Amino acid sequence: MTWIKTIPFAEAKGRLKRLYDRIKGPEDTVDNIMMAHSLRPHSMEGHMALYKNALHHTANTIPTWFLEVLGVYVSHLNGCAYCVDHHFAGLKRLLRDDKRAKEIKAAIVNGIPSGAFKDKELAALLYAAKLTQNPDLLKEADVDHLRLIGWDDGEILEINQVVSYFAYANRTVLGLGISTEGEPLGRSPADSDDDKGWSHQ
Repeated sequence: MTWIKTIPFAEAKGRLKRLYDRIKGPEDTVDNIMMAHSLRPHSMEGHMALYKNALHHTANTIPTWFLEVLGVYVSHLNGCAYCVDHHFAGLKRLLRDDKRAKEIKAAIVNGIPSGAFKDKELAALLYAAKLTQNPDLLKEADVDHLRLIGWDDGEILEINQVVSYFAYANRTVLGLGISTEGEPLGRSPADSDDDKGWSHQ
């Protein structure tokens, strides 16, 4: 499950148990990426707050399924199969269109986002790729282009934060050897402005 020791749900106490209770899914299951923080519950709390607010907050205006697309694309670019598998399952559930989901996955895996997206969505994916692979090459003109093609500044911030979150999550997974062993895929907290609403569905 991971290369470091973790504390399972049944053995959790104190602050860790309280956090597990907030993020658990059915049958008291906790995603391995969160369980990897179990020796330092404060870092789990920080991770979950960032994840919830970047991807699953009602104040976001970009559809959650497209934010998940950004996450899957960034994770693919970073070679993080754990996040690709989890978040593709999530976007497929949100999209409710298996044919479209298959088209999206093929475009991502083949490294050709233009195979499934165009216009402003394609521009967001190209920005995501540049921020992931060559962040030092980004210029103000890159943001100007997003604005010109139809994203407003708040949406540009949403895109930036989702891409940046996945850089963090991918490195957490890859650096600690986290696998999907023993956990269901594609669960996520409900989109809400409830800072305490972390339970996975």
